[in-house]
Amino acid sequence: MRITVLGSAAGGGFPQWNCNCRNCAGLRAGTLKAKARTQSSIFVQPDDGDDGVLFNASPDILEQIRSKPALQPARTLRDTAIAGVVLMDGQIDHATGLFMLRERTSPLPLWCTDPVEEDLRSGNPVLAVLGHYCGVDRHRIALDGTSFSVPGIADLSFRALPLSSKAAPYSPHRDNPVEGDNIGMLISDGHSGKSVFYAPGLGQITPAVFDAMSSADAVMVDGTFWTDDEMPRMGLSTKTARDIGHLPQSGPGGMLEWLAKLPAATQRMLIHINNTNPILDEDSEERATLARADVEVCEDNMLIRV
Repeated sequence: MRITVLGSAAGGGFPQWNCNCRNCAGLRAGTLKAKARTQSSIFVQPDDGDDGVLFNASPDILEQIRSKPALQPARTLRDTAIAGVVLMDGQIDHATGLFMLRERTSPLPLWCTDPVEEDLRSGNPVLAVLGHYCGVDRHRIALDGTSFSVPGIADLSFRALPLSSKAAPYSPHRDNPVEGDNIGMLISDGHSGKSVFYAPGLGQITPAVFDAMSSADAVMVDGTFWTDDEMPRMGLSTKTARDIGHLPQSGPGGMLEWLAKLPAATQRMLIHINNTNPILDEDSEERATLARADVEVCEDNMLIRV
């Protein structure tokens, strides 16, 4: 399979429009060795196909499509390579890009869990609004380990795992999480036998999640924060990384400790990187720590073949 990283940043992108932290100010000034990033999303295609599946529709989706011509194959007067959209949660940075796909000539094929559909019909009524445009052909993502496929996408299958993280702030489940608010996805290629575990928002690694990570040939997991106290220490929030549903990379029980336990051949990647995270600085000690651990930092337009 081919995975194109359309966007690799957390909500707000990098640099964030109103932020003057060391990273954002340094990138604008040209004094920081770093790359700008749009909000996180990936596009997954089989090796021999043009069409694929969009995972999350960020507010930057139009910019991402324009920068990746393969998503507009121009086979007909109105065309797209997006055969379907899969949502990992109902967060603004993952769902409001659906508005930008409203010019479709047929209902938008959308896969999401029941709690996410509820959030996108009530707290942030994206789906109701789309009903006035192209409409939505919604498919339920089961949480019992059942795999599903997307019509027109040969050989690829998808299996969701419920995750410990946080629902969107406008969700009725924000402070009372329910199963399905957030999911990870095991993406399997029946032709090659390869698989990828994708989880851009991951607050805790349970035995089931670690089993899925260990079984995959590659993992793309939560890279939001380097430390648990990153935002409070900078005076940007009173909440820690874990408070808002993200497992930090460093420290006891952090993401790096878990990634080190995976089989040696596993490709390890971080995605959904917050603008405050020092790993964005390619000359930082934190970035060097990742390199020594053989952990990659995703960038926009990165192409991954698994």
